[in-house]
Amino acid sequence: MAMVDTGSVRLHVQRIGPRQGRPATATVVLVHGLLTDSLASYYFTVAPAFAAAGLDVVMYDLRGHGRSGRPAAGYTLDDNIDDLEALLDRLGVTGPVHLVGNSYGGTIAFGYAARHPERAASVSLVESEPATAAWAVKLGGILDRVMTQLAHHESDAIAWITANRGHNTARLAKGAARLARETSLGRDIPASRVLTDERMAAVRCPVLGLYGADSDLAELAPWLRAVLPDCRTVVIPGHEHSVLVEASGTVGGHILSLVEKAGRVAAEATG
Repeated sequence: MAMVDTGSVRLHVQRIGPRQGRPATATVVLVHGLLTDSLASYYFTVAPAFAAAGLDVVMYDLRGHGRSGRPAAGYTLDDNIDDLEALLDRLGVTGPVHLVGNSYGGTIAFGYAARHPERAASVSLVESEPATAAWAVKLGGILDRVMTQLAHHESDAIAWITANRGHNTARLAKGAARLARETSLGRDIPASRVLTDERMAAVRCPVLGLYGADSDLAELAPWLRAVLPDCRTVVIPGHEHSVLVEASGTVGGHILSLVEKAGRVAAEATG
């Protein structure tokens, strides 16, 4: 475990690479989702396979999540992109990276690529979308329900979750309620600055969208392909929003194929 001080928050970071000291072929940065998520969702799914494939794998807990610091304020999308930018600078990762984001983590990853197109080798959105006005409204509704149901009626909500979803999910829900209660996250994220179509189109690296067929986000696939210059989408049958955990082999395989293809294209362009 490592803690990296970005100047505004201390972030918990895990980094794994190829075995036996082999040089990494590229760096992949894994960004997790909101409230109940942490870097563990990658550590126990796709991260080991990425490292075994020769990649330098960087994953971290977002501010307020996991073992990272929990400031009272500063939870806009731009704050999270700032954290990612500072983290890579502190780690000395200067070249283009392959960004993978699950749910809200994909919104952060895409926002980083929009801010620094030259530093993004590819972007993989797992059950995720870029930050648009519609995204802000949707997240505002979700967070409002969290604030109402968990933060204001926590004991009843946790009792129901324990009975219907188990103790581990209840533990995660308690952490989410505490985060919503003790920080400005619920107000900050819906008020985040969003992207125009022009700024989204400036992301010219390959973008992969991965969605569960039974998720409401799957309907975004045609729109993403229309807006982004280089975008491929995959809809995975029989899954909803938890596709990263439930179908990690399929998800990881598609991401590795993207990374390897992007590497070949870059090598041909420079060779």
